Amino acid sequence: MVDEAASKLQGLKILIIDDSKTIRRTAETLLSKEGCRVFTAVDGFDALSKIADHRPDVIFVDIMMPRLDGYQTCSLIKHNSNFKDTPVIMLSSRDGLFDRARGRIVGSEQYLTKPFTKDELLGAIARQVSG
Repeated sequence: MVDEAASKLQGLKILIIDDSKTIRRTAETLLSKEGCRVFTAVDGFDALSKIADHRPDVIFVDIMMPRLDGYQTCSLIKHNSNFKDTPVIMLSSRDGLFDRARGRIVGSEQYLTKPFTKDELLGAIARQVSG
């Protein structure tokens, strides 16, 4: 089962949007080892051009970011006809019901609480690409 999941991740383009260098680097390291092509962005504005350039298969977006927060970023992605079907997974250190609900309202497919484990990160991607 694990090998099957890992093979599905091979070659996937993943965008990590987070203002934390640690989170970006951790996710990039974990996903690169699984054969994913990883791109990173420091905030929503930085991410928008990278989404257009790289057309990622899955996008992780931190909720709390300067300039353009995760909810606004997700909403912009979901309102773009080219990217509305791209899975967006919200990242947050807060695990409240309100945060999860707000993520759903702007169109995110999933919510991952930081700090996340390797299995949680890979599992979140696998759920989005297995359908």
